[in-house]
Amino acid sequence: MEKDLKFPEGFLWGTATSAHQVEGNNHNQWTEWEESPKRINYLKSKELNPADFISAGACDHYNHCEEDFDLAKAMNNNTHRFSIEWSRIEPQEGNFNQAEIEHYRKVIRALRARGIEPFITLWHWTMPIWFAEMGGFENRDNIIYFVRFCDRIVSELKNEVKYWIILNEPMRYAGMAYLAGEEPPQKKNPFVFLRVISNLAEAHNRVYEAIHRIDPNAQVGIAHQMNYYEGWPASFINWFWSKRFLKKIEKHFDFIGLNYYRRLLIKGFNFNAGKGQRIDVGWEIYPEGIYHVLKSLDRYQKPIYITENGLADSQDRWRAKFIIDHLRWIHKAISEGVDVRGYFHWSLLDNFEWAYGFWPKFGIIEVDRETLERKMRFSGKVYGEIARTGSITPEIIKIVEGGKNYD
Repeated sequence: MEKDLKFPEGFLWGTATSAHQVEGNNHNQWTEWEESPKRINYLKSKELNPADFISAGACDHYNHCEEDFDLAKAMNNNTHRFSIEWSRIEPQEGNFNQAEIEHYRKVIRALRARGIEPFITLWHWTMPIWFAEMGGFENRDNIIYFVRFCDRIVSELKNEVKYWIILNEPMRYAGMAYLAGEEPPQKKNPFVFLRVISNLAEAHNRVYEAIHRIDPNAQVGIAHQMNYYEGWPASFINWFWSKRFLKKIEKHFDFIGLNYYRRLLIKGFNFNAGKGQRIDVGWEIYPEGIYHVLKSLDRYQKPIYITENGLADSQDRWRAKFIIDHLRWIHKAISEGVDVRGYFHWSLLDNFEWAYGFWPKFGIIEVDRETLERKMRFSGKVYGEIARTGSITPEIIKIVEGGKNYD
């Protein structure tokens, strides 16, 4: 019989969300873009219902957070990653909304009351309208406003939060906005792309220093998206997309957050998913890739947290095995000396998946869009058992094999 795969003592088990995707009723540059005539006309030209691509009330996590954290607790989670919505805190330049700061303080305390450690993301792609109108991160002079926002949040919450993630997936944000030109502000310009990347790295470094001035004991990192690449020129793509940004901030992180979803096969500059099982949005399921990425990060000699890993799976056919198979490869990396300290499944809830809209179901908790009823999926029960034992056991494998998998 297969032996238990035991994870280290103190390993963190959790899920992740972002404010714009779950809270509902935000007002930022994304909400304006979602409802812009250009965007609406594009969706109609594709015979898509615009209402399915406008975040609106999302899953109303803003008002349902305690219920959602009860479900996280029921999954034996001991950590949760979420983001603070800048446009709520500073809706007009220099005008900070203390009531919204207190809302997030209540969120943190609701987590702690359930024995769940908060990981806070300070920027998960959205920004106040005024900041976007000033050019956002295209303009290096604007970095001071982001630093000021972060300074205010950390100063307010430093006694309640240990772990801070400054930026979420800066390369993905800049790539979709300024290379592909498919997401706001939809400026397809490689030179602006490079400038935005440089400015985001500078913003990260300044905020890192600011946080440590406020709280020298804080743990500060980044949530960095890294795919696993195969083919030619995989080494160049990996350097450009994954390593280059980390090099820019190398002296300014206490831990690395890894967001891993898939493998990409490269031929020249054509990118294709592999031949394995595809999730609902077409990405290949390739658990082994997370092992190779983790091994490549070991050179930094910093703690690593898997800050996102998940799949769109509306029928919950593959999620349980997906989690187990990725955790097997994570365990292998740990056994070889890689300092992985936690796993956050994406996502706690079915939510608004940016330009994909509402149709992809990434939640380990199912959410009915009409009634907002929450329901734990089969995979959530499996994940809860893994978190309870801190192990992948033969009993858990048997449950999954008797349930749903993608083999």
